[in-house]
Amino acid sequence: MEHVFSAWQDIGRRLKEARHVLLLSDYDGTLTPIVERPELAELSEETRELLRALARQRHFTVGIISGRALGDLQGKVGVRGIVYAGNHGLEIEGPGVSFVNPLAEEVKPILRVLHQVLSRALAPVRGVLVEDKGLTLSIHYRLVAEDKAEEVWTIFERIIDAARSLGKVRATSGKKVLEVRPAIAWDKGRAIALLLEKYQRPFHKGKVLAVFLGDDLTDEDGFRVVEKGNGISIFVGEANPGSQARYFLRSPAEVQEFLARLQGQGRQGTR
Repeated sequence: MEHVFSAWQDIGRRLKEARHVLLLSDYDGTLTPIVERPELAELSEETRELLRALARQRHFTVGIISGRALGDLQGKVGVRGIVYAGNHGLEIEGPGVSFVNPLAEEVKPILRVLHQVLSRALAPVRGVLVEDKGLTLSIHYRLVAEDKAEEVWTIFERIIDAARSLGKVRATSGKKVLEVRPAIAWDKGRAIALLLEKYQRPFHKGKVLAVFLGDDLTDEDGFRVVEKGNGISIFVGEANPGSQARYFLRSPAEVQEFLARLQGQGRQGTR
């Protein structure tokens, strides 16, 4: 795994030679630092303005792919004319694209029941936040005392087991978060593949360069798809040999610098 800025000569050349760049990024931990509660993760004005400036350039299509609900993500980023993919790509809105996974819609009633049951069962554990995101659920336990974290996992597994045995939902985990998702073959990688198919139509197939930045386990599906398509995959955090990403940036601050380099290169002109 190589640091992006150490490999900039090669990365910059590939960006410049690409007919078009599909620039996609996760939100929490990638564009913003990880914070104690999800509602506190605010995008800096500098990063927002860079996303806005890149979206104005014809060379780029910009998008954000997050585990957050679509409406929450749109409100947090607040940039018009870009792609928003919420709930790990189960719902997507952007220029020329409007998509909701139909199989996920069918599971919404089950998720509503699970939200109620999980909320009641986890209420005695101080610091737990059970978030209903419509097409998925998130159980945040970053504020839970260390000696209570195992109790959260135990309660979560006990409740999810029944629905999981019916083949309706599946459980995943991330940084201090447990998630309940529809048991369907869909993830950020498939969402990126859908967007690549959509946005490379106006160009010759294979001429769109995908760039994807992410920091968590759920982003690995995206890295795999981007690498398969000879794109640029960037893990945000310290170098992680276990990641599918080829490059890394250490922090959201370095991601902001990366976006600034992209903007500067775009102003200088590309193919």
